[in-house]
Amino acid sequence: MNLHEYQSKELFKTYGIPCPEGRVVSSAADAVAHALATDSFHWVVKAQVHAGGRGKAGGVRLVQDREGLEQAVTGLVGSRLFTGQGGAAGHPVNQVLLEPVTAIARELYLSLLVDREAECIAIVASAAGGMDIEVVAADTPERIIKVLVDPAVGLQPYQCRRLAFALELEAEQVKPFIGLLGGLYRLFTERDLSLVEINPLVVTAHDRLLALDAKINVDDNALVRHSDLARQYDDSQEDPKETRAKAFDLNYIALDGNIACMVNGAGLAMATMDLIKLEGGEPANFLDVGGGTTAERVTEAFKIILADDKVEAVLVNIFGGIVRCDLIAEGVIKAVEDTGITLPVVVRLEGTNVEQGLAMLADSGLDLMGAEDLADAARQVVGAVAR
Repeated sequence: MNLHEYQSKELFKTYGIPCPEGRVVSSAADAVAHALATDSFHWVVKAQVHAGGRGKAGGVRLVQDREGLEQAVTGLVGSRLFTGQGGAAGHPVNQVLLEPVTAIARELYLSLLVDREAECIAIVASAAGGMDIEVVAADTPERIIKVLVDPAVGLQPYQCRRLAFALELEAEQVKPFIGLLGGLYRLFTERDLSLVEINPLVVTAHDRLLALDAKINVDDNALVRHSDLARQYDDSQEDPKETRAKAFDLNYIALDGNIACMVNGAGLAMATMDLIKLEGGEPANFLDVGGGTTAERVTEAFKIILADDKVEAVLVNIFGGIVRCDLIAEGVIKAVEDTGITLPVVVRLEGTNVEQGLAMLADSGLDLMGAEDLADAARQVVGAVAR
């Protein structure tokens, strides 16, 4: 689950990580009232969306007077922001964050994330802050510093000093940096985060360290332990189909292709998408209905994938282990009848009660294409789209 920048900075402050004193507003009137209360109209106005690249997309604006503030807030709130990381539909801007302008001497990059291969927490830092870190890594990888922290041991002082020296911090900045990094590590581990990123972490003209931006991703599986974070979920920033899928415990991610997939099991879903690509097709989604799915959930899954206008065919690939194939067949038949789908539907069933399931599909009188195996199913569905 993603948090907005202002939500992330609220967490930062509880862990002693220095941030600008900002204010979240949802209207120009609120923005002007805050400016008058602070006796300043010199602000940075930042759109609050779950996407990077806001600055390049016009989502970060510098204002110096009342008119500029009103125009910036009015222009952003209620609009959709289209960034290189936000998908074709963009993200709605419901709020903006007002922060005082900071005199910046240097911009750094700092993040913590899970390195699953090393089974450690990785700290990634760079003196090239304020830039796309992916570009830095590709063009000048020597500017990326990576330190692995064994979770059984925890963050060590020598690792903090190594990072501080690598970032070429002045002597008086090293101790504050160690405190900041320690706060980030505690935040990361105590709140079950999968990513925390500051870009840029700035050294101000007064030699202070300040988190000028903040990005936090929370591990969805840990939200049961953090009800306060779960309440900060903003479904307006998500694909409506993905939000609806969560309500039915379906794992759904929209993609850019035209062949919808409904599969049980994440590994099988990935293999299904790979075979569609191998046959020259493009998956429209990742959809794992789970091992204990029901006919009702299958019906709902059909409705969700058909809500995507790009879909031109559907591939159902179910291995009946925990769930029986006859129950899946019942769900497919009900879904096709309820939705009135006219698109090609290819069904591949294997496992428990597969004979009963295939017989139900054959006797349904519906225009469903059966497949002998997964490779055959992929060929059929790609061929159906090509015709």
